[in-house]
Formats: sequence, structure tokens, C-alpha cells
Amino acid sequence: MFHKDSRGFYRVDDWDGFEWLDHGFGTRHAVTPGGLARLATLKQVHSAACVAARGRTGVLGQGDALLENTPGGMVAVKTADCLPILLVDPVVRAVAAVHAGWRGTVARIAAGAVAAMAAEFGTEPGNLRAAIGPGIGKCCFEVGPEVAAEFQEPVSGEGRRAHVDLAAANRRQLLEAGVTASAIATSNLCTMCQANEFESYRRDREKAGRMLSFAALGAS
Repeated sequence: MFHKDSRGFYRVDDWDGFEWLDHGFGTRHAVTPGGLARLATLKQVHSAACVAARGRTGVLGQGDALLENTPGGMVAVKTADCLPILLVDPVVRAVAAVHAGWRGTVARIAAGAVAAMAAEFGTEPGNLRAAIGPGIGKCCFEVGPEVAAEFQEPVSGEGRRAHVDLAAANRRQLLEAGVTASAIATSNLCTMCQANEFESYRRDREKAGRMLSFAALGAS
């Protein structure tokens, strides 16, 4: 389950017990989290590239998943229909922030981030907690036959269109990567449907802003 905090970020209920972790999935009204000077981000390119922050801040190159285990570190992705996914390893105290649009989903960025955390931190996938934040839902993500084919979705209707469930596709990847089903939380919040709450590129095009989703480790 998710709840919204006083800053306007959605949080995972079960993660509030991790005193060393701050996290949030942004909305169009969210207040920028404190400690922004220690924030690490990427130039997001809809890829499967994962980058280890290792205590660095600023824009750390191109990619779509950022990993961190440095106390005081904060990693974030920006979205406006693509899915933000946060991964937390409470055993070794490591986190990842993942940007998963349809291209990144096809490239298996979520599974790649799990593997990258295993390589970088020694993370056991079975220890991971995962949260899939607000993004465009199946209700609104209508695609043509080329994209539908990437997801093995049947197309129908005069326009030969299909609806793709990005959250379900990424959840399957996480399960295949070894994350347990009970450890995956999904917000089920559609950014395109809820105009008062979320930015949506498909709805607003160039007028759309971007929402910050982050995971931060305590300084000690």
C-alpha cells in the first residue's frame, strides 16, 4: 500500500520502518526533498544502462537506473508517464532508482537493475523490496502494432491498437530476477487519468513537467 506524505510524495507503507531510508514518488505538487545538493541523477535515454553513484552527485552520465549504498547519498529519476521504480536492499542498505518507459521495459531495465545491485553490492534478489510508482496505466497506454509486438500484446479494432500494462510487465521482470512477489508494491496510479495529481507527457505533450522520485540513505 502507498500513502502520500506532507511533502506531496507517495511512499510505501511497509518501508516506513526503515529508519535509514527516505523515499518518495513525486506528484505535480510535491515539494523538493531536503538534501538536494547530494542528489544524483542521470540523463535518461530509455536504455538498460545502470550506473553506480558511489557517493557522487549531479548528473552522472547517461542511463536509466542509479544505484547507491553510500550513507547520505540520494538517487532519483524524473518521469511524466514512464514508470519510476525504487529498489531497496535492507540487508546491505543499498537502493536503486529506475526509469522504465516502454523502451526501457523492453530492454529489461528493471531486471538489469537487480543484477547490477547484486554485482555492485552483493545484493541477494530475495532480500530486495521493490516499488512501482505512478505511471501511465493500461487504461490509457494505447499503442500501435509495432510496440504491441514488443510486449506480445494482440492488436484489435479498426486502428489496429492495443493497450499495454507497463507496471505488470515490470513486475514480471522483477519476479523473474528473483524478487519475491510479496516484496513488490505497485501503486496502480495512472498519471494520464489523474490530471490534478500527476504530470503526463501523453496528455499534455510539451507542456508537461517532470516528477522526481527518489531514494536516500541516512548519513549514518
